[in-house]
Amino acid sequence: MEIWVNPACSKCRSAVRLLDEAGAEYTVRRYLEDPPSTDELRAVLDRLGLEPWDITRTQEAEAKELGIGTWPREPAERERWIGALAAHPRLIQRPIITADDGTAAVGRDEGTVRDTIARGR
Repeated sequence: MEIWVNPACSKCRSAVRLLDEAGAEYTVRRYLEDPPSTDELRAVLDRLGLEPWDITRTQEAEAKELGIGTWPREPAERERWIGALAAHPRLIQRPIITADDGTAAVGRDEGTVRDTIARGR
């Protein structure tokens, strides 16, 4: 299992605490320091079953500077969104947990984190 975190994020800290409490084996990726590539983003999106606009923090200053809020949310624009997330990792929703069963989840709440832990066993 791997968790993408921003240590300054309370949701990330909560998810890590839950993983620790459950005794889960996982690695931490500080995605702001070690940004995912476009290929990694495509793979995690496939595992999430989501599109890039679904995991984009559109209220961030960088998103507003890029004008992401006006970008079309359609398949033809998918690569543009993925490129923006790779170039501006702060825009990626967090935490993202990849489970050992091949799935992934955006762990913004305890229930989702616990479900992901259960799938990883």
